[in-house]
Amino acid sequence: MKFPSLVFAVLVALGTPAYAQSQRPQTQQSLSDWEALTPAQREVLIAPLRARWNDNPTQRAEMMNRAQHWASMSPTERKLAQRGMHRWEKLSPEQRAEAKELYLRMKTMTPEARRALRDQWHSMTAEQRAAWLKANPPR
Repeated sequence: MKFPSLVFAVLVALGTPAYAQSQRPQTQQSLSDWEALTPAQREVLIAPLRARWNDNPTQRAEMMNRAQHWASMSPTERKLAQRGMHRWEKLSPEQRAEAKELYLRMKTMTPEARRALRDQWHSMTAEQRAAWLKANPPR
């Protein structure tokens, strides 16, 4: 699995209640705007991203592409992306493997075939899904 984009990581950190609770008490307004953050608060948010950027020179182009893609998304698209990220984090390793295999299979299908498989997949039991995955390995 690839790591979330740099921007996405910052937004998640800003929105995480545990992060807010670990800091000294803040008002919602002081955390809502970047300009309202102190230089120390900004550094806490940026430092992990800076380290990741510096530690992975071969991944910089991909990181920048993801950040630019995130910036081009509408607020609704961002919320959907965040929801998907949270759902992915909650999946077990087996469920993640199933999702990856299903994605690889669906990537090569026509839109109509994808829609039909998606409908069929949602109606399957866990055992039926496992059997389907065995019968339809990724290419």
